[in-house]
Amino acid sequence: MRCAAGLAVLLLLAACGKQGQLTPVPPRTAPVAPKGTLKPLTAEQLLELPPQSAPARVDDPVANSQARTADRFNLPPPRP
Repeated sequence: MRCAAGLAVLLLLAACGKQGQLTPVPPRTAPVAPKGTLKPLTAEQLLELPPQSAPARVDDPVANSQARTADRFNLPPPRP
């Protein structure tokens, strides 16, 4: 019973997200426009991630599988 009530509360909290326009809090102002832009960016443009934050996957650096060399320091953990 408590689990169902907790789940209902979580669902209600998840459903109360803001669905309107993003605006800065009154004492603060919107971020300044980057150099070279003619007008300030919108909230949606400011929320877009630059390509560096999620780079595309590159090919595997190891083209062919290679056998591992013996490692003399790869020891099993000590027994207590």
